[in-house]
Amino acid sequence: MKRLRWFLGLGFILAVFGFILFYPLPTLLGWQSKLLHRAFMIMLFSGAFCFLRIALGPTAADRVAALDIFGILILGFCAILGIPTGRDWYIDIGIAWALQSFISILAMAKFMEGRNFDE
Repeated sequence: MKRLRWFLGLGFILAVFGFILFYPLPTLLGWQSKLLHRAFMIMLFSGAFCFLRIALGPTAADRVAALDIFGILILGFCAILGIPTGRDWYIDIGIAWALQSFISILAMAKFMEGRNFDE
């Protein structure tokens, strides 16, 4: 039964990615390239799955891993928004977010291990 759920979930994810790739949704951002628009939509869809894992994760380790992946997606969003707009401060925001995400994930890992922050 568990494998059936995995295969149904994988089929759903592949169907949504295929739909985004072959039938892109309309946008209000006025992208210069269809590739950037599709990449943005795929990352938006992936972010929704990360939120789902953060909310419903069975263990704290799953939630922390999803939070780390979400931080990487924020960095990708900033990079994708920086390309068509030509504003480099999106990259600065992404770098700052990545540093904060890294430090917070290390703190969460230490906390889950049961150690103090000063060790």
